[in-house]
Amino acid sequence: MSEAQKPLTVPKEFLGPPGEFNPTLIMFFTAIALVAFSTCGYWLWNWPDPCCFALNVLALHMVGTVIHDASHNAAHRNRVMNAIMGHGSALMLGFAFPVFTRVHIQHHGNVNDPQNDPDHFVSTGGPLWLIAARFFYHEIFFFKRRLWRKYELLEWFLSRLFVATIIYIACQYGFLGYILNFWFSPALVVGLALGLFFDYLPHRPFQERDRWKNARVYPSPILNLLIGGQNYHLIHHLWPSIPWYKYQGAYYAVKPLLDQKGCYQSLGLLEGKKSFWNFVYDIFLGIRVHKKYPEKKLEEVKS
Repeated sequence: MSEAQKPLTVPKEFLGPPGEFNPTLIMFFTAIALVAFSTCGYWLWNWPDPCCFALNVLALHMVGTVIHDASHNAAHRNRVMNAIMGHGSALMLGFAFPVFTRVHIQHHGNVNDPQNDPDHFVSTGGPLWLIAARFFYHEIFFFKRRLWRKYELLEWFLSRLFVATIIYIACQYGFLGYILNFWFSPALVVGLALGLFFDYLPHRPFQERDRWKNARVYPSPILNLLIGGQNYHLIHHLWPSIPWYKYQGAYYAVKPLLDQKGCYQSLGLLEGKKSFWNFVYDIFLGIRVHKKYPEKKLEEVKS
């Protein structure tokens, strides 16, 4: 493709939230249906425990993509529907939607900044096998930075009250084991997947601040389906209003531009011994010491 033909940005047809029955809305309702079938299967139909567990893992994995798009108002054109999808997904995951949204926006504005990117700690604050537990840091960051707006503090309280009420009722009526094994445990499994594919893999080695290089693309049509397009994570960071199911198309539309900018377009785990052994280190230990940017250098990065 000649210089004159190289796109300067992503085509407009990829941008903006969808309406009506779009794939994200279908995914949301499918996840709810899976949880309903799993619950009925366990209590009414004597389904095997592994089957119920797997259905809940799949459902929570799906709403992980929904809440992510909803936090960018990219899940549905109707703001009320977008909010319903966001809050509903958050409750299923045990999150609070205002916390997820505000903290995630901070991540986008401060990618790979050790002090101001909350996901930087999630990815680099310890071993990968504990990455799901580090998502609780989002709540600390939310309150420490006082990120809430308007009624979001009330929304946080109600979402936490919902979880606490479920636990209280479970204790009173003897099904706490079900909650732990078929809600919290699947949530931990999905938290590990979200941490790996949304935070760790796209941003390693967690040093680049340049918007064209602070995230990765590792093209694969199979991964595009399995992890909701997060293998095209750089596309999301460059144009956050693109819905997840358009990442792949947008990537190929702007690939010449990404090539020109020198963007990372591979997973990078096997690019030399250092990269591989850093990954092994992160699996088992993962603690990193970060140098603060000199003021001059930080200004250059932000400019």
